Amino acid sequence: MEYKLVLDNISKVFGDGDTSVKVLDHVSLHVKAGEFVALVGPSGSGKSTFLSIAGALLSPSSGRIILGGEEINDLSPKQMNRIRMEKIGFIFQSSNLIPYLTVRDQLLLIPELAGTLNEKAEKRADDLLKRLGLAHRKNNYPESLSGGERQRVAIARAWMNDPEIILADEPTASLDSERGRAVVQMLADEVKLRDKAAIMVTHDRRMLDLCDRVVFIEDGKLLEQTKRMSL
Repeated sequence: MEYKLVLDNISKVFGDGDTSVKVLDHVSLHVKAGEFVALVGPSGSGKSTFLSIAGALLSPSSGRIILGGEEINDLSPKQMNRIRMEKIGFIFQSSNLIPYLTVRDQLLLIPELAGTLNEKAEKRADDLLKRLGLAHRKNNYPESLSGGERQRVAIARAWMNDPEIILADEPTASLDSERGRAVVQMLADEVKLRDKAAIMVTHDRRMLDLCDRVVFIEDGKLLEQTKRMSL
């Protein structure tokens, strides 16, 4: 069985001595190719820290991270930057689009930063925009897009580097229910289509039926994992 992401016995402690706070407490998670996992928990439960560690933005205090078959714990900052650029796609609460770039240029910025901007990358951008229903908006700037369109651009941008895994942090927070569901459905479809993997942090339980598995986190511990059919 191919796992795109393995978090093995991960703990994270901030601070030292009497002021230390354990935010994650020996958590483990395996995410398979083609699997879309929701991470649900109250504020302060460790969701953001968990996602930051999964995305190589933060190092764990202990435990192992294996991403696309590569253990990344002890890599240098330069190597970690390469991992984020090549293997991880991020989608945030706010679409975080750059106001002075057109929709198409938002996507092309990714290969430009990676030094891989060429005709193949341009075709990839056009194909993604077409698949996500944004081809007619490719020359528009973010200010002229709806909230749902902006978040679809963010999804397309996240796929530009053909990552092993997508990490989405409350991607529907700024959207109404209908637009939010459409965005999550597109994300789920892309995960299956590309045989990748995704973890989505969400408070919106109305989206959970679109996920393959729901993981609950509380006080830094993963409490249970529920298959979609049992929700």
